[in-house]
Amino acid sequence: MSDTAKILERANGVLIGNYARLPVVMVRGEGSTLWDSEGEKYLDLFAGFGACILGHAHPALIAAAAEQAAQLWHVGNTFHTLPQIELGEHLNRTAFPGRAFFCHSGLEANEAAVKLARLHGQAMSPKRWKIVSMNRSFHGRSLAMIAATGNPAVKAGFEPMVPGFTQIDLGDLEGLSAAVDSETAAVILEPIQGEGGIHPATADYVVELRKLCDQRQVTFIFDEVWTGCGRTGKWFAHQHLPVQPDILTLGKAIGGGLPVGVMWAKPSLAAELIPGKHGCTLGGNPICMNVAKTVFDVIEREKLTDKAAVLGEYGMARLKNEKKIAAKIAGVRGRGLMIGVELKQAPQKLVEAGLSNGIVINLTAKNVIRLAPPINITRSDWDQGLDRLIETIVAL
Repeated sequence: MSDTAKILERANGVLIGNYARLPVVMVRGEGSTLWDSEGEKYLDLFAGFGACILGHAHPALIAAAAEQAAQLWHVGNTFHTLPQIELGEHLNRTAFPGRAFFCHSGLEANEAAVKLARLHGQAMSPKRWKIVSMNRSFHGRSLAMIAATGNPAVKAGFEPMVPGFTQIDLGDLEGLSAAVDSETAAVILEPIQGEGGIHPATADYVVELRKLCDQRQVTFIFDEVWTGCGRTGKWFAHQHLPVQPDILTLGKAIGGGLPVGVMWAKPSLAAELIPGKHGCTLGGNPICMNVAKTVFDVIEREKLTDKAAVLGEYGMARLKNEKKIAAKIAGVRGRGLMIGVELKQAPQKLVEAGLSNGIVINLTAKNVIRLAPPINITRSDWDQGLDRLIETIVAL
């Protein structure tokens, strides 16, 4: 029995099978490259569901984690720590003036955002408690967030749903106006739907949504768990649009691969989250915060938002104009290095085919290939990855 087979046998003895894991054991990463337990090498074009925004084993992130680990691991939020403050200062400068609640994941950030919106709505008459979200959306897997998620497959088996959540089609202004009633506390929107198949919201729609929220005193939440921290070619995807949210939620990339979530709220709203209303034992852990702060330092120093914009535009143009795959793709869409390649037919074992060609990719919405490489990927690695992706599509 090979070493890999032995590891897989051990895994089957202790792990719940809730993930569709491939029979591959990854053991090492560096930059945009991964190695498995058999010594096979892969270009990582998905970066751990977008979380490894600076790739694997980035020297600055290693140094930040080690430095902080040698000083202070954890004390809890009874006390102030400098890494939390420094990360908040980055957000204040790169997003909009606000205040931070730190947690472990994007899911928890979304939960906190919905709680804050409902808390804000309690002072109104009638009380506001309902949440409007979009079909094809994904906001997490807690009981509340699967109710917010616009994908029936995510909800199946967990009925009855938590009450108060309604979905409408992205772009449907008439449906939006009807759904937002006198009891609506918030509308939550992904600037680019990630799990739903890489569908960007249009500027016209978002402008009207913002107007409606202002007119009806409804909190506007942007879920940027997928799109934050430079992936789309700006610090945050809403900066491609002519509006600002009231609450911004972040996860995945903000920790560079460590478990970090952030709810970032405008000060007037944030002031309502007083002691006793919400918390998170390990949220804002100093090691995670120091790494997250360093993610911002590196992106800023190396101008990686600009790089993501340039490489993304180049990659989408290549895929759109590649004659060898033209008959098999229905479209290419996205922003920066968050790209969806829609296939005309749902493929079989696409991710396995990609691994055979030495690339890590993802399939969502049954027929959309998702690409989300580290935003510091080199041009040569990006070109090589696109070559291999094209070969993989040709062979379908």
